[in-house]
Amino acid sequence: MLEVKDLWFSYRSEEGTTPVLKGVDLTVREGQWLSLIGANGSGKSTLAMMFNGLLQPDHGRVTVDGIDTADDSSLWEIRQRVAYVFQNPENQIIGATVEEDVAFGPENLGLDPREIRRRVDEVLEITGMEQYRHQPPHRLSGGQLQKVALAGALAMKPKYLILDEACSMLDPQSREKVWESVETLHRDHGIAVISITHFPEEVFYGNGIALMENGRTEAILWQSK
Repeated sequence: MLEVKDLWFSYRSEEGTTPVLKGVDLTVREGQWLSLIGANGSGKSTLAMMFNGLLQPDHGRVTVDGIDTADDSSLWEIRQRVAYVFQNPENQIIGATVEEDVAFGPENLGLDPREIRRRVDEVLEITGMEQYRHQPPHRLSGGQLQKVALAGALAMKPKYLILDEACSMLDPQSREKVWESVETLHRDHGIAVISITHFPEEVFYGNGIALMENGRTEAILWQSK
């Protein structure tokens, strides 16, 4: 379970302090799919980055299966459970080739090489990037890089998957294919999903919607699927 209690956060710069999150409370249980919606600047991405400790709260608490993200000694365990796919994939692509990048996470888990190969093959097929496995990332388009970033996250077999506009650079057909793949993983493997999107039709893949406005969750609606 991902749990947020009375969460406050501000960005600080030489110009001053900008409050972004203002007392957010939110719970996402295993197997749920929550869509975070709201205007630009409402705090969606900042909240999402709290879930695996990329940002730390000024006040309040964020826990992943009871583990506090403020505990630095637990961040590696938290990031095995919570995978994050950024809107800009260049922020997380580090491998010399597509295949090496996707394998990076499983290798750091100390998995058997055969299991790493199996996972890489599986997620490259899911994302439609098999034919690019030996390509260097700098030769790929923005949409292809998004698929590589998603493949890398899926290869970790996370319990929770955070998608921050993760399909925004894809054409409609590719976007639909990726979302259908995520939906299959969600349904068949129980992966919980938190997705940030500006595409209204993508909200309906999930079973929950949270509306963010001015740093607060103004409305949260869950329904059975």
